[in-house]
Amino acid sequence: MSDIVLETKDLGISFGGLHAVQNLNLKIRKRQLYGLVGPNGAGKTTVFNMLTGVYAPTTGSFYLEGEELTGKKQEIINHKGIARTFQNIRLFNNMSVIRNVMVGLHNQPEFKCNPFTSMFRLPGYYKSEKKMRERAKEILRIFNLEDERNNLSCNLPYGKQRKLEIARALATNPKLLLLDEPAAGMNPHETEDLMNIIRYIRDNFDMTILLIEHDMKFVSGLCDEVTVLNFGTMLAQGTPAEALNDPEVIKAYIGG
Repeated sequence: MSDIVLETKDLGISFGGLHAVQNLNLKIRKRQLYGLVGPNGAGKTTVFNMLTGVYAPTTGSFYLEGEELTGKKQEIINHKGIARTFQNIRLFNNMSVIRNVMVGLHNQPEFKCNPFTSMFRLPGYYKSEKKMRERAKEILRIFNLEDERNNLSCNLPYGKQRKLEIARALATNPKLLLLDEPAAGMNPHETEDLMNIIRYIRDNFDMTILLIEHDMKFVSGLCDEVTVLNFGTMLAQGTPAEALNDPEVIKAYIGG
């Protein structure tokens, strides 16, 4: 059986005459920490939008564990096992921290109860609710957020909001977790803590993680492999040391 979790084949999208991404070929293996890097406007978030069904690719295809998901709707792709965070934090601000995570658990069969049971608040509803709350607390514990669980998410400091968004995505039990600039705006201590959490998730959840990040120290210290994009095309692939020292990559970042 193949250990490839995500494969893209000549994946691309155009908006009018603009080729935002073209001929993207990735193979990401189980439990890899994979980085997608490049200057602003390189097409990185556009790739995430294609992989999660926000945009339908105009060329190529992509596969999750061998199953083609090209052009599927967002909810189908999430149900199949791809979850993401966003460059701009998108939490349910007027819900508690634990409720934000419980939202992510709703697509799990073990926590579902039928509409009749939910509507009339029968014993099965409260049993399911209790199981969800306990599972959400377990996830929050990983991110050192359990003590914040009853606070509104909007009242968390910025770094903790970042971690809560990852916790909510993790609650959907994905096969592939997409993190869009997870360390953006964090101080060095918070960044180091986040690196340790991401490694923990990979090791303890058998998780495959694809991340976008501008902090090259973060990428070099965390990722097994990277792909560098510039103007929607691939400049380099390989280990962080190989790809980030490629002359074309250096030229793209600092000018030539």
